[in-house]
Amino acid sequence: METNGTAGRMLSGQVALVTGGVRRIGRSIALALAGAGADVVINARSSAEEAETVCREIEAMGVRAMVHLADVTDDDQVARMRRKVLERFGRLDILVNNAAIRQEAALTEMSLAEWRGVLSVILDGAFLTSRAFLPAMAGQGYGRIINIGGVSSHTGASRRAHVAAAKAGIEGFTRALAVEFANCGVTANCVVPGKIGGKRSATSGESFSLHGHEARPIVGREGRPEDVAAMVLTLCGPAGGFITGQSLHVNGGLFLT
Repeated sequence: METNGTAGRMLSGQVALVTGGVRRIGRSIALALAGAGADVVINARSSAEEAETVCREIEAMGVRAMVHLADVTDDDQVARMRRKVLERFGRLDILVNNAAIRQEAALTEMSLAEWRGVLSVILDGAFLTSRAFLPAMAGQGYGRIINIGGVSSHTGASRRAHVAAAKAGIEGFTRALAVEFANCGVTANCVVPGKIGGKRSATSGESFSLHGHEARPIVGREGRPEDVAAMVLTLCGPAGGFITGQSLHVNGGLFLT
């Protein structure tokens, strides 16, 4: 079950873009938004075949879908994606900045290129896509920006200094967007997943430590991508209109704010 059956078509007529939208959390968010009636643009850097598969799943829900391959760290590629999205749909209402690299490396062995690579995808990517689409959102007087954070920026994590730093930065970026664009009808929030189960790539960093020990959510299970998607859907719907500049934790009590 990938969509929220209670959502109805509350996002009908809206257009959403999900970066890193082909696997796990990104895919679940894309399908949840489509299930609520939004047309969805799937972005990935490569993974064309997987992106097309998600696109077909979305179209089967009776809404429009589009795949656009682009490196979100490349200004020219993001500008081209903006042009293509606006040419096809004429608007963008929801931007989900999910693209990320979750590599692991000991700090003393981490190269500057590795450090910058992770920060570039997470922070530069969110900056470039937000900068590209915010004028359209502000012009139409409505928009929802959802940035995907990470619990390691709150708990710390061995071998993930670059990821924790980038995810902490995305929360500050979210608050800045919320303040700057509040008078334009645009909200910005950060959804912070905890330990989300399921298959990851070998370099993604499946586990992390909390206070030196392997952490377990107090609800007794790992999270699912659909749990994160449900929070994103809430923030994008009518119930989320009075929420902005916030970090919303979806972690089953793994980390208590």
